[in-house]
Amino acid sequence: MPAEQVTRETFWTIGPLGKAVFYYLAATAILLFAYGTYGRFARYRRGADDWFPRLDDLPKRVTTAASIVASNRNQFDRDLYAGVMHSFIVWGFLTLLIGTTILGIDIDFYRLVTGESFFVGDFYLSYSFVMDAMGLLFVVGVGMAIYRRYAEREGRLWGKHTSLEDDAFVWTLFVLGVGGYVLEAFRIVGSAEFAAYEQVSFVGFFLAGVFAELGVGPGLAETLYHWTWWSHSLLAFGFIALIPFAKPFHMLSSFANVVTRDEKAGVRLPGVPDDADPQEIGYGDIDDFSWRHLLDQDACTKCGRCSSACPAKASGRDLDPRDVILDLKQYRQDLDAGRTEEVEIVADGGDSVVDAESMNACMSCMACMDACPVDIEHVSEFTQMNRRLTETGQMEPEIQDAMMNVFQNGNTFGDPARNRPDWTDDLNFEVPDAREQSVEFLWYVGEYPSYDEQNQRVARSLARLFERAGISYGILYEDEQHDGNDVRRVGEEGLFEMLVEDNTEAFSKCEFETVVTTDPHSMNTFRNEYPAVSEFDDPVFHYTEVIEDLVDDGRLGLSGSELDYTATYHDPCHLGRMNDVYEAPRELIRATGVDLHEMPRNRSDSFCCGGGGGGLWTDNDQHTKPSEERLREALEDTDAGDAVEKFVVACPMCGTMYEDGRKTGDYEDDIEIVDIAELLCEALEQNGAVVANDATGDSSAAAD
Repeated sequence: MPAEQVTRETFWTIGPLGKAVFYYLAATAILLFAYGTYGRFARYRRGADDWFPRLDDLPKRVTTAASIVASNRNQFDRDLYAGVMHSFIVWGFLTLLIGTTILGIDIDFYRLVTGESFFVGDFYLSYSFVMDAMGLLFVVGVGMAIYRRYAEREGRLWGKHTSLEDDAFVWTLFVLGVGGYVLEAFRIVGSAEFAAYEQVSFVGFFLAGVFAELGVGPGLAETLYHWTWWSHSLLAFGFIALIPFAKPFHMLSSFANVVTRDEKAGVRLPGVPDDADPQEIGYGDIDDFSWRHLLDQDACTKCGRCSSACPAKASGRDLDPRDVILDLKQYRQDLDAGRTEEVEIVADGGDSVVDAESMNACMSCMACMDACPVDIEHVSEFTQMNRRLTETGQMEPEIQDAMMNVFQNGNTFGDPARNRPDWTDDLNFEVPDAREQSVEFLWYVGEYPSYDEQNQRVARSLARLFERAGISYGILYEDEQHDGNDVRRVGEEGLFEMLVEDNTEAFSKCEFETVVTTDPHSMNTFRNEYPAVSEFDDPVFHYTEVIEDLVDDGRLGLSGSELDYTATYHDPCHLGRMNDVYEAPRELIRATGVDLHEMPRNRSDSFCCGGGGGGLWTDNDQHTKPSEERLREALEDTDAGDAVEKFVVACPMCGTMYEDGRKTGDYEDDIEIVDIAELLCEALEQNGAVVANDATGDSSAAAD
């Protein structure tokens, strides 16, 4: 058969009038799409300026976003089924869109200019095969979505904002996908009469055979094709026209969200303008939201990944990250349409959009953001609402007390600053004073290792490790103040800035090369937030990173066989998820000889202890504690099961929360909470290198 005959008639059975109507409807749909899309983005422009640059190096941002979206790597995280499903849908949809565009170029441009068509011969055959293959992936992917939503009834897909819109979206995609194959089958029966070359359209050819077996002949196929073609076209045009006004808009808004993402969102928080009115700090009304956070609201697909990852929600507290974002979106849309009166964005009681209790429940752990496939910045938005609660005097009493203690004494315990170095009294060596001598490592001890009895053991263990390794280090003694990380996250921006100023001044009076912290929270704010609001720009490391180097250099003298415990390790949110420190703690645990077993939720998927975002300072005994759930996971869901003896931490907050959960969850006889520094000291003790016995009876390895 000549190549020019290997093709298909695009407007078969439609006729000139039908073709004119088709183009009119197509133009109308495109105009409605353009109008609606312009309106959406014009609304974002009415939002406040964003604190961080969002459109710098735009070409790189676009290519990076395209890579993220095309690979579907965010969808694969935590959920393989959803990753495969979404990949099939995205790849199939984009292929069908590109294929339709190619056909339009041939019909409406190439043929008009050249008088010929490239939609023939080998091109037509290749085109038909690819479209059938990728269209099948699309239908399978949508079918997987339908199965998960209606057969499995995946819990996270259903919530207060689930509506007929969600049903219409998924079923429209399915009907469009299947309808394309039905159309193709009717054409093969009625027009091509089962031409051999049409076998490349293998799905349509198969369906054509089914229809023929059912008695559908060429005449009936032609009639059915005509009406199916118009039904398919009208549904497609309706879908295109409604994209900006319904759930399908996430196809655009989510891509824009990924393009404009801040890679350190949540890790670092937006500041407050110098000229801001104290009574207007934070998000008080919808016009306070930055344009990027308005875009966040429209990018949400209601997938519920954030909700399923949230430790506050899992603990029964009044927080569902998805609902907060969608409540804000619904309020904005209702307000713009005149369907509601203006109310406060967040308040303690009343008719606010978001209740203060929901914001108080947030632990700032960023699990929601890590789980979100479209880079919604929940924590940044929640912090802005916390700031409004703070500035309007609606902070929780326990948090208020802690903040007052920080303001007056530099620590949440309310103890005098002169008592901060008291933990060193039980050591039989002098901890160097970095204010009086030049050191390599300025050790920021942190308030819990300084004042809390349980964590003072961690501080002493770490001091012994530094002594054994013979490194140059020192501390600030009473000049050290609260790092401000969680002060900022509960909304006390002014107090945070004061702490930055005071700590930076203390640092500036010392000669050192590197800051090392006991607490990952301290490391996070020193590393990612202090440089933006002060002149501090020194390198900052968590102690596990420093000790790992010392172990690798043989400066601690570990053999790797000192201990024979079975243990699991908890990734602190601020160390792992926020700062990507995963291997150093694990290498140190293994260096002691401990048999390490991972919990199912590990590394970036780690489950928060519940201490962040002010959780350490509040009492939530009416709910199941995240720490209790995590200890259950350690004893029941690891490969070692109840053989796990040690629950290893690398964060003073985590240690505190898990020791509390161990008691309230009735795990005291089942598992022991131990910090990595303590574990290392015990290992050194076992190999006989004893440095000292302090007044508490603790001992540790010493230099030979």
